[in-house]
Amino acid sequence: MVNSEYERRIAARFTTFDQDGNGHIDRSDFSGAAKALLAEFGVAARSEKGQALYGGAEALWQGLAGIADRDGDQRITREEFVTGAVKRLRDKPDRFAEIARPFLHAALDVADADGDGAATVADTARALTAFGVPEELARPAAEALDTDGDGKVGESEIVPAFARYFTVPE
Repeated sequence: MVNSEYERRIAARFTTFDQDGNGHIDRSDFSGAAKALLAEFGVAARSEKGQALYGGAEALWQGLAGIADRDGDQRITREEFVTGAVKRLRDKPDRFAEIARPFLHAALDVADADGDGAATVADTARALTAFGVPEELARPAAEALDTDGDGKVGESEIVPAFARYFTVPE
């Protein structure tokens, strides 16, 4: 795949993070995603799970800002996002996985109704919908995340999938 194709695919991922659609990614996009997930599952923001999710969202924002916010204005433009991915993540999906892990762990914990460390495929689809994935895409995406076919999505499945999606390895 040529650089331009890689860059086009990464640019398309930008909108996933730009939750409010204002043309840049900032801290509020991550806290907004956390708030939407907590609302979907009826979990209080001040609860242990809520605080862990907000902490994970902040860690993800800080990690992404460290990679992509080149001018230090606490906003990541589409160009900064693509440039950061190309220069710092293209060949290192594991690095992005570690940045995302605290948020994904906490998000799974919110969606995990029985406390076994994994969310059902249905609850994973609910979480994806809360993050802005259209309903018609959320269920198939959640099913694809269940790589071992046990009807649940665990951290060992979602973290590498998230990293692959956002780094788009060749």
